Amino acid sequence: MGLTRGGRTAGSEHRAFATGSAQVEALAEPERSLTTAGKKHASPRTGTRSGTDSETSAPRSPVRSRPSTGTGHSNTGAGHGTGDSITATPMPAHLDPWEHRLFDDPALLGELAFAVGGPFHVMYPPRVAHNIRAFHSAFERAGVRGTIYYGKKANKAACIARACAEHGAGMDVASIGEATAALAQGIRGDELMVTGPAKSDDLLWLAARHGALIAVDDLGELDRLAALAAPATQARVLIRVLPTASASRFGMTGAEIATALRVLGDRATIRLEGFSFHLSGYDAVARAEFAGELIARCLHARTLGHPATTVSIGGGFGVDYVPAAAAAEFAERASRDWFHSGKSFDSYYPYHFPVPGPAMLTQILDHADLALRLRDNAIRLAIEPGRALLAHAGCTVFRVQGGKTRHAHGEPYRLLTVDGTSLSLSEQWFGSEYLPDPLLWPARQGTPTPTSIGAATCLDSDMLSWRRVPLPRPADIGDLLIYPNTAGYQMDSNESAFHELPIPPKVVLYDAPGGRFRWTRDGH
Repeated sequence: MGLTRGGRTAGSEHRAFATGSAQVEALAEPERSLTTAGKKHASPRTGTRSGTDSETSAPRSPVRSRPSTGTGHSNTGAGHGTGDSITATPMPAHLDPWEHRLFDDPALLGELAFAVGGPFHVMYPPRVAHNIRAFHSAFERAGVRGTIYYGKKANKAACIARACAEHGAGMDVASIGEATAALAQGIRGDELMVTGPAKSDDLLWLAARHGALIAVDDLGELDRLAALAAPATQARVLIRVLPTASASRFGMTGAEIATALRVLGDRATIRLEGFSFHLSGYDAVARAEFAGELIARCLHARTLGHPATTVSIGGGFGVDYVPAAAAAEFAERASRDWFHSGKSFDSYYPYHFPVPGPAMLTQILDHADLALRLRDNAIRLAIEPGRALLAHAGCTVFRVQGGKTRHAHGEPYRLLTVDGTSLSLSEQWFGSEYLPDPLLWPARQGTPTPTSIGAATCLDSDMLSWRRVPLPRPADIGDLLIYPNTAGYQMDSNESAFHELPIPPKVVLYDAPGGRFRWTRDGH
């Protein structure tokens, strides 16, 4: 498991849209009325309906954004609901049918907000089950024996672990806390993969005792594991391989692997089951080709008497958050004119991903006859998805508790304060912005309004949305703002009780007769 921003693996990070660094002009401008913004809309949602398939058009290349014009008359953002050049282009999220049911319910969100009394996350485990089935189907179509290990760092909710246990997915864990939480929700010991560098003796002992698969990161771990493992039960290990030309601090070099193979020949308490790797970015071809190299390593290890029947390619399976056209327009028009106080970001996650999750796995298996080579050599392929297993399985809800009118380049916009912090929308703490637009609830007619969204802390930098989102009407105190598709890495990788504010709980929805929902609090 590689370390990158917010606990993400090196195989799960890539930023697609680069933005400029032009100077921004002063924002103190004459007041103008917000009522001149444009047409009226009745719906609070700008989300697009999504079924089981996501957009499949080609991805965009990184581009430079336009600098600030300071005039209020640039072509960036004009004609997108408000007519104001200070308003970001819409980035409507793909929405699942369960989300439409939730947002269309006239009372449930309001009742949940009243019951919780603060910000909260919503989880929908049936969508996790759907995602697991889709990955299993990709393996089945390719005729490959495959295993899914959910990357638990992506979201610690107990309901996700339970969904994995009930639908045939194991779990990738990197601490005693993660391991015990997985076991408590029904994940069996031999369904765990234990990753991470320089694991503690306690974690190695627990993993070996439960029969977990341990991804060994260095030679020292092998020595410690040999001393900890019980003679009657062999510890199951993969050797994590440092990719060629990689500067990562994780994994073993070719020379270290050769030493490990010799050492393992004398370790009766350790069983070498194969090799693993992690790659940065989302390149299916690179994963397929490096998997081919690890097949060759397995075959060589067999000549030395090791079983070597598993190759793990890690995570890094993309998620499609927004339509291709919206992502392309944002990339082409992005301007500092759109952002409160002229904020800018160097890059963003690729929120439109043309071949997401299970479709990307199919691409990997199809490349260079990888599936055939796995079948012919009786090798199991393991994957460690995090974000992709949580796609469209949750959202985050904040209550509006204050607002001001501010001006930029002579145009008015709203600056809201909500009842939580951006620590519950983690992207903002990694030098970037979460781009799927929040949804305003409840639905009422009004004038489209450019809106930036801040948090209830003393930090000027604590913003949930720096850009001026084109909300369909002015938000009122007590309204709810719902950030869609936040289950993967956004909810809790950075959660904190800063200011002694309560950490947002997770509310879990289950289907009930008559198209209704039942709900409970998550048990983690």
